[in-house]
Amino acid sequence: MSVKINYLKKKANKSKGNIVLFADEKFNIKNPKEYLSNSEFSYISDLLKTSDLKKNIFVFEVSSKKKIILISIKKGLKNFNIENLGADFYGRINYGKNSEYFINADSVIGKNNNFIGYFLHGLKLKSYEFNKYKSKKKTRVISINIFGNKNKTSIQNQLKFKALEEGTFYARDLVSEPGNILHPDEYAKRLSALKKDGLKINVYDERKLKKMGMNSLLGVGMGSIRGSYLVTMEWNGLKNNSKPLAFVGKGVTFDTGGYSLKPARFMEDMTYDMAGSAAVVGLMKNLAFRKAKINAVGVVGLVENMVSGDAQRPGDIVKSYSGKTIEVLNTDAEGRLVLADALTFTEKKFKPKFIIDLATLTGAIIVSLGSEYAGLFSNDDKLSKQILEAGEKVEEKLWRMPLHKNYDKLINSKNADMQNINYVGGAGSTTAAQFLQRFILNKTPWAHLDIAGMAFSKYGGALNSGGATGFGVRLLNKLIEENYE
Repeated sequence: MSVKINYLKKKANKSKGNIVLFADEKFNIKNPKEYLSNSEFSYISDLLKTSDLKKNIFVFEVSSKKKIILISIKKGLKNFNIENLGADFYGRINYGKNSEYFINADSVIGKNNNFIGYFLHGLKLKSYEFNKYKSKKKTRVISINIFGNKNKTSIQNQLKFKALEEGTFYARDLVSEPGNILHPDEYAKRLSALKKDGLKINVYDERKLKKMGMNSLLGVGMGSIRGSYLVTMEWNGLKNNSKPLAFVGKGVTFDTGGYSLKPARFMEDMTYDMAGSAAVVGLMKNLAFRKAKINAVGVVGLVENMVSGDAQRPGDIVKSYSGKTIEVLNTDAEGRLVLADALTFTEKKFKPKFIIDLATLTGAIIVSLGSEYAGLFSNDDKLSKQILEAGEKVEEKLWRMPLHKNYDKLINSKNADMQNINYVGGAGSTTAAQFLQRFILNKTPWAHLDIAGMAFSKYGGALNSGGATGFGVRLLNKLIEENYE
């Protein structure tokens, strides 16, 4: 299934094709008889008299070959409401044999001059599906034809929406790949190919990482026959030496839990334990695609957490890139070990304005917030406010959680500088974030986004049909657009 968007220079013939018209809250249409025959208008008017006008969309089948779709524009719609409306519309047309629709842009009611852009963006995001490994693929193409002049999406805005879709879809593709395909070796190879998009890519393999002293990250991948990597992606859109914005992602391509083995039930979902890294990759691809006027760097740690005779044991002590030692009491608390080295490296090498890391880090955040909010932990109030506001605008919501020095005693170790879990119990997400904070050495503004409940959806959401969501790409793009570009 694919969606093709066409911008028409002339009006559609009112006697042919499926027509989509926008209406006000009571489903009044601007100049309806310009697009509808007298009989069609009469038929629709009669049905509306006995219908529940609280609905957003009505689909009228006036013949076996023609539908008339009315979409109500309620007052006070925000941009994400418009995107959701586009997604709802896609849900209503994603079946049957009809595959061509004509949208009248001139029927849009309200002052949002980019209504059609947001509407189509929501439609495209909802249309994503991952069918790469199905032997029989759906070949149906839905054509969306836009006519009218008053609400045309500018070429510049079309590019921005396209870039976001490319970045989000790429992130979803990465998360959707099975672990036998997207292991760290393959992941690093795919990231190297992003050079063609204008990103500067550096891949640090195990030999380099050992020389650098990244033993915290390397320890996680010891049980796998695959390599472990740190990959950096740089976008220099300002062509100057200004400090970049830094984004760091956890890329555990499959997580068995190591010797602290996970239960078999739902372990298959651990292919998405690299969703934090996928969001960072999708963001960087988006920035390059739209040639963002910003300097940014993405850093991802790529490992596979497996069980073997070479695997890390509970009780092992490793020395991190920062020089701090960690007692690994639970090998399933591995994401923080990957991020620990990646965070210190990013701060030391790039000296960024801020660092934001994303990770499917803890099950505890799902207990706290479910699948409605990601957890936000930060050492900086200004950065936190900017992230929260960006999340509200694209409906990728976050809730700020506490950090406090009193939590440190829960991760202090008798045998090393710290331990990787809190054995006392409780505050699982906070102690994980408190652990990460110890690897920000120079007081760089930092935020940690625990996206464990948001990266993957069993049942689908407003802008996705189930599976990988790409959470974080649109959020961080909005943060950059609103505050740093």
